Amino acid sequence: MKYELLYSKDFAKFINKHKNIAPKIKESFELLATNPYDNTLDVKKLQGKESHFRLRISKYCFLYEIINDKLLIYAHKAESRGSVYK
Repeated sequence: MKYELLYSKDFAKFINKHKNIAPKIKESFELLATNPYDNTLDVKKLQGKESHFRLRISKYCFLYEIINDKLLIYAHKAESRGSVYK
């Protein structure tokens, strides 16, 4: 069953600003929507958070949450690798 993708306002702004990497971001999240625990992508579970993960693409990190009971992936933060966790 495919998960629904939901992007925060800041996440959507990031995608619009970085048009060179936007297709790769969208493609990666579409893969996650079909299989949220896909190990072919550079995904890691965040420590101390039950259902929060990070996806790394190039020099950027994307934080998202998997909400299994609603079949939803909520992407809420996108930044360069050095500043995403601040």
